[in-house]
Amino acid sequence: MRTVGILYRPHLEAAATLARQLAEALEARGDRVWLTPAWQEGDGLQTQLDSTDVLVGLGGDGTILLAARATLARAIPILGVNFGRLGFLAELPPHEALARIPALLDGQGHIEDRAMLQARLHRFGEAQHEPPDEEPEHHALNDVVVGRYAPGRPIYIEVAIDGQFFNTYRCDGIIVSSATGSTGYNLSVGGPILHPQAQDLVLIPVAPHLNLRNALVLQPDTMVELRVRTDHQAVLAVDGQLNLPLSEGDRVEVRRSPYVTRFLRTGERSRFYETLVERLR
Repeated sequence: MRTVGILYRPHLEAAATLARQLAEALEARGDRVWLTPAWQEGDGLQTQLDSTDVLVGLGGDGTILLAARATLARAIPILGVNFGRLGFLAELPPHEALARIPALLDGQGHIEDRAMLQARLHRFGEAQHEPPDEEPEHHALNDVVVGRYAPGRPIYIEVAIDGQFFNTYRCDGIIVSSATGSTGYNLSVGGPILHPQAQDLVLIPVAPHLNLRNALVLQPDTMVELRVRTDHQAVLAVDGQLNLPLSEGDRVEVRRSPYVTRFLRTGERSRFYETLVERLR
């Protein structure tokens, strides 16, 4: 018996209604189904995921990003149903979900792996033998951003690439994105769009002042170090959902994660560019 998890966007009645309808349809076929609203991560969700074969996400890209981090290291395929505005990560519109999801679960789709990012936080002055104050390692499907905490003065961020100093930016922030994240925050500041299955990283500054504005496309095995050089607070943002305060001297190492996000897709493997134009239009 297959187990299907349904993660739906809370406070959106249409998503909750479709989640219930989908659960009833799948259970009628003999599947085991569980439902939970997004943003309620915890031990209960992790226990359910241990025996889950496919996770269906009903919501916007934020719901899919949460699902990607929740399924980390489990390699559970995610099928996204778009209730958001753009829905770059989703596969189906809501009106097709009930008709098409059973066939996809029965093997009429394919699995697509997406590279993720790993961010490791090093607090300034933290002795190597001392345990960190918080979990230092975080994983992102879209991007890792080091930026200013609030509107006001820009911050200084020192960038090193593979251990070699590259540049010090006076800017609002630095984005390191995956290929998947290239259509997110990176795109909004003029960065390049990569094919979502590319392994490369993109580094781009946000509103740099009198400095290099160009984006860098980096090789898959590149390690980027971002060190905060500022006398006021900055923030580390992981997929725009986890936010950790940073202070002078704190350092963030970003590289490709050992994990991937797996998506359950339809049989149409070459529609990325067509879909891209549709979404951006």
